[in-house]
This record gives sequence, C-alpha cells and structure tokens, in this order.
Amino acid sequence: MPYYDRIYVVLIPSIYIFCPCESYGSVGVSEDMKPFVYHLSKNIFNSFHGRNFLFHLLAIVLTAVIVYSGFDWEYFTAINGSSISRYLFPAIALGGLIPLISPLVLFGYAQLKKSALLANTGYALAQSAFLGLAISSFYKAFTGRVPPMHHMLATVTDISHQFQFGFMRGGVFWGWPSSHTTVAFATMVTFMTLYPHKKVLRIVALLYACYVGFGVSVGIHWFSEFVAGAIIGSVIGVVVGRSFLARAKSLNL
Repeated sequence: MPYYDRIYVVLIPSIYIFCPCESYGSVGVSEDMKPFVYHLSKNIFNSFHGRNFLFHLLAIVLTAVIVYSGFDWEYFTAINGSSISRYLFPAIALGGLIPLISPLVLFGYAQLKKSALLANTGYALAQSAFLGLAISSFYKAFTGRVPPMHHMLATVTDISHQFQFGFMRGGVFWGWPSSHTTVAFATMVTFMTLYPHKKVLRIVALLYACYVGFGVSVGIHWFSEFVAGAIIGSVIGVVVGRSFLARAKSLNL
C-alpha cells in the first residue's frame, strides 16, 4: 500500500471532522450543514449520470485501445530507466500531498481573512479529492490491473495486458485507473470550475494535474491508467465544482 495513498485515507476525512464550519461576517453556515458532505450523495450519482456515464465508457474504451494496440508497453519500455523519469518522479509525492495540503491552507487563510468563499473552495477541493480516491479505488477493486515492474527483467515480458478481474484480486492501491491522476484532475478541475475567470490560476492548475498524470505514468502506473484517471477525475471535478459554485451563489459568497 503506497505511503501517499495511506495518508489520503486518513487525512481527507479528517478535514471534514476537524475543520470548523464557516461563520464569517454576515454569512453563517450551521454545524448541521456540514459543508464537506454538501450534496455528497447527489455528486456521486451525478458523476455517473447521463453524459458523464459516457465519459466513464470513454475511459474504458481508450484504455482497451491503448493496451491492445501495444502502446502501453511501448511507452513503458521507452521511458523505463530514461532520464525523463527523474524529472517526473516528484509527481508521485506532489500528487499525494497537494490535494491534502491545499484544503488545509485554504481553511487557514479563510480564517485569517474571514472569507467564507475561500472556505467553500477548501471544502470543494476536499470533497473532490475524497470522491476521486473513492471512485478510482472502487474501479481498482474490480479490475485488479497488474502494475508495471521497474526492474531489469521488466522489458523482457509484456505484462501490460494483465488484469485480475473479480473482487479485490489486486487490491485498491495499484491499478486502473490511477488514483493520483484521478484526484489531481478532480481537485484541479473543481478549482477551475469555481474560478472560471482566473485564467493564470486555471493554467497552473491544469499544468499541475498533467504533471502528476505524466509523472505517475513513468513511475507506478501504465499510460492508459493516466488517461483513464484524467477523464474520470475531470468528470468528478466538473460535478463537484458546479455543486459548490451553486452553494456559493446561494449563500451570496
């Protein structure tokens, strides 16, 4: 079980448990509202509902194309041990830490500035990170994809086609789709949806998500797992972002 996935499981729920509800200026949110779980069940449903379900199918179809065309294996053998991996490897750590740190920083800054809008953003990022981890782990529990093996014999045997379909045959911490990528895109697309006019910040957010995705694809995931995680994470991000944007408008934030 990778270290950064362990801290997801422990700390994301802790954001909900320990961070106070907003009570800034004339805007107040009661304890009963519990912003972290705002429309949580609805957002889970909407992540699979209607056209969003088609995006999940797209992730599956693209994965099949990438795997059975041989691109996954060719990509892996090309970058395995290459110099580019040293520049992208930090993405594994950043992909685990940023989604945890950013909501906490926003909560602290919201308290300092008495800003319910920033607190709303923090809760939105926390919920999207949680859903990204939960949904990607759900898929992993049933697909059981064998991860790439970065050692001397890895380039001899093509293992990119190996899935262990069933329940928990491969656990939930390796495999398809990439949780790092799903969470990165879920949180960053949520942020981009909440702040549609912040062009520079939106570009930075997108670059970070792509860096994480490409980074894990040269370290602990297949390229197709990055692609699937980006699609599924983006769906989650749009759903959660729109939900908390509506919440902000309803509270006149």
